[in-house]
Amino acid sequence: MASKPLTIVIKLGTSSIVDENTHEPILSILTLIVETAAKLHRDGHNVVLVSSGAVGVGLRRMDIEERPKHLPRIQALAAVGQCRLMSLWDGLFSHLRLPVAQILLTRNDIADRTQYLNAQNTFAQLFDMGVIPIVNENDTLAVSEIKFGDNDTLSAITAAMVKADYLFLMTDVDCLYTANPRHNPDAKPIEVVTDISSLEADVSSAGSSLGTGGMSTKIVAAKLGTSAGVTTIITKSSKPGNVHEIVRYLQQTEQLDLGSEESSGSPDLPTPPPLHTRFIPSETPIQSRSFWLLHGLKPRGTLYIDHGAYSALQKKAGLLPAGVLGVEGHFGQQEAVRLVVVEKISPDALNGEFLHHGQEPKEVGRALVNYGSSEIIRIKGQRSTHIQSLLGYADSEYVALRENISFTQNNDSPRH
Repeated sequence: MASKPLTIVIKLGTSSIVDENTHEPILSILTLIVETAAKLHRDGHNVVLVSSGAVGVGLRRMDIEERPKHLPRIQALAAVGQCRLMSLWDGLFSHLRLPVAQILLTRNDIADRTQYLNAQNTFAQLFDMGVIPIVNENDTLAVSEIKFGDNDTLSAITAAMVKADYLFLMTDVDCLYTANPRHNPDAKPIEVVTDISSLEADVSSAGSSLGTGGMSTKIVAAKLGTSAGVTTIITKSSKPGNVHEIVRYLQQTEQLDLGSEESSGSPDLPTPPPLHTRFIPSETPIQSRSFWLLHGLKPRGTLYIDHGAYSALQKKAGLLPAGVLGVEGHFGQQEAVRLVVVEKISPDALNGEFLHHGQEPKEVGRALVNYGSSEIIRIKGQRSTHIQSLLGYADSEYVALRENISFTQNNDSPRH
């Protein structure tokens, strides 16, 4: 039985490919990564690399010892380093006659739905052409408002965008452990995680002096990836060959599972793969548009809604002004906002103070709004038939259309 072609995203941190002290590229690891990607490509799979390292390579090129604090200087070093980093990747892949493409992203690039779809189409065309895309955050332009924050998050959003089967997060340990194995000899490996919310593991790794991520950012990335239906795997960056072995093992076990349903024989079991942690994807993954609403857009404010409005939204109705209790932040039409469910309380009490009483209300989703914050403040709690008289116009009877609302997972019972 032939193995089906997969789409595999491999995320490499700065510390995985650039020496922390000398800032020199670790050629031995880079070469192994290229060989691994080539093997996967020969097996018929689509491969995407999410590669950090531009600032690290820029430091080496400019003979600067420490990462600077000043943002324009960091961005300038990223500009110097990015072209050298891509030149390095291109040179290594060219030995195996594999073309590569550079894709630099910021949140702004995917905040517009059309641009998000254009990015998806670009990836699809590159796969059709047999090209390996190499993705990085556009550190030359990105500021805090439009940054993904770290390439773990970027890799998860990329994996969702390309509808990947596997997302590999390469790190300095084999897998997740119940405690820090460097300090606790009784630490046990966690090989499979079926429910991330119940995960009890040591995530105290803080990342390197060059990188921005640690183990906690990988857990966040795994939550994003699995919510989009992507099997997410943590494995050791110094052994890139593990990726190929793990993929083959998972494919073989899947084929055995399929074969066992058709045959009563006892087939040979595949060789166990290297140690890794595998996060099982959600059985009800978020669809592409919903994922974009939740994770592609930066929320500009918050709408506080009542339980009646929340129940109506779950039944596929839109958000009416009557269900809005409060507004926080300044935003315009067609901008993203958080949706938070709260108890219905007196209008004069809803000016933010309630957040300080008891447990903080829980965000249940995101929405693209039909009206700006100043308009929603005027129409909240009112019937839709009053919008015209209150605003002088009525673009829509809904504050947000149902198709422009997406819920986070595991929020069936929001607390207040």
